Amino acid sequence: MYIVQVASECAPAIKAGGLGDVVYGLSRELEGRGHCVEIVLPMYDCMRYDQIWGLHEAYQDLSVPWYGGAIHCTVFCGRIHGRLCFFIQPHSDDNFFNRGCYYGAFDDAMRFAFFSKAALEFLLRSNKRPDVIHCHDWQTGLLPVMLYEIYGWHGMGTQRVCYTIHNFRHQGVAGASVLAATGLNNPDYYYSYDRLRDNFNATAINFMKGGIVYANYVNTVSPHHAWEARYSDVSSGLGHTLEIHNHKFGGILNGIDYDVWNPDVDRFIPHQYTADTWDIKAKNKHALRERLLLRDENKPIVCFIGRLDDQKGVHLVHHAIYYAMHRQAQFVLLGSATAPKINDWFWHEKHFLNDNPDCHLELGFNEELSHLIYAGADIIVVPSHFEPCGLTQMIGLKYGTVPVVRGVGGLINTVFDRDHDAAHPANERNGYVFYQTDHPALESALDRAIGLWYNHPDEFRQLSQQGMQYDYSWNRPGSMYVSVYDYIRHK
Repeated sequence: MYIVQVASECAPAIKAGGLGDVVYGLSRELEGRGHCVEIVLPMYDCMRYDQIWGLHEAYQDLSVPWYGGAIHCTVFCGRIHGRLCFFIQPHSDDNFFNRGCYYGAFDDAMRFAFFSKAALEFLLRSNKRPDVIHCHDWQTGLLPVMLYEIYGWHGMGTQRVCYTIHNFRHQGVAGASVLAATGLNNPDYYYSYDRLRDNFNATAINFMKGGIVYANYVNTVSPHHAWEARYSDVSSGLGHTLEIHNHKFGGILNGIDYDVWNPDVDRFIPHQYTADTWDIKAKNKHALRERLLLRDENKPIVCFIGRLDDQKGVHLVHHAIYYAMHRQAQFVLLGSATAPKINDWFWHEKHFLNDNPDCHLELGFNEELSHLIYAGADIIVVPSHFEPCGLTQMIGLKYGTVPVVRGVGGLINTVFDRDHDAAHPANERNGYVFYQTDHPALESALDRAIGLWYNHPDEFRQLSQQGMQYDYSWNRPGSMYVSVYDYIRHK
């Protein structure tokens, strides 16, 4: 098959979160299965150009219709670690992608509406006719709308769209000016509730809703999160739309890249190991303590790696620090805050705990250090308020670092409680799960994990090794996406 991914990120050149990792990892998996994959991206001024090889002009005269005129674009071509990518660079006073950031501008809706329009125009003018166009998140929600309503009448009537939603919280809500700019020049038609009108704002259109309505298949990034999106408030107002289109909606769990996240080959850790050489993990624990100036005693290390924000259950992260130390464990945190108030809170904690030999808070993000923490820690906490998929628990499992997670989203699809998971036999369980959002709930799970480490070390080792046996690579998700592509091609 010929597949074109259209997205606002592709790691490691363009990465603000997990979306970039998914676009890269899935594309590589599909190529490994013999499919032709190309990626269309915005050409940001702030992307990592050092991660792009052979960047050159590929299409010099792309004229993208916009309002009553057109915006001239140049399309560049290069490879992000082997993936063939096309970067759209518009030349206009709007400077859509010359902002020094990927997201957060006042006109983000217009910026990505233009990107979606330009991606389609590029496919049309360069005679690219993929079997499937795979779009990601709200930034490309208007692409299937424009494909069906405009470009399908100009030679692109056989292209099919798979639309993947990574985060329902950001949906792309805008006014009628977007319709005028993109050529969707019939507000009465598009403001219909069964098309683009936002479910709770009759004066706005919703990009993500448009993607759901017009795409041939829609998925989110884990089976349980797909269930949550339909039956809880996780979908942030799109539950009724998903119910109407439930016949084409599902969940496919993300994968992780085992060429990068694998203690057997990890170049960022001093001592490589596998489930069969599990004892070597202790050497990485010693190295982690040396690096972070933690005391070297017979204690478990509990860690947290990720963003410090409400989605990640930041109040429970904070509580886990003190509860772990209360239970005679050490705690290591690596993460950056997304809100000033949370940032101030954790900087205060860092200063307060700075001389504590059982705790280290690293505020910021350090890729190399994250690998060492995964390899050196015994337990990783993931107390998310909501989690579409989650990568940290899957990485932790691969490194033999036992996850303690809240039972939401992809966490419930990947972590199976050692004591209470009736759906899996004892030799397939791999961590601890709690469900409420209060302190006692976290304590109950963390207490069981720390207690097992102290009281039954052989059983803790077995649990750690069982987690390492799980395959959360891109192999199975890749197969499922290929099945989706085949299904929508032949509908």
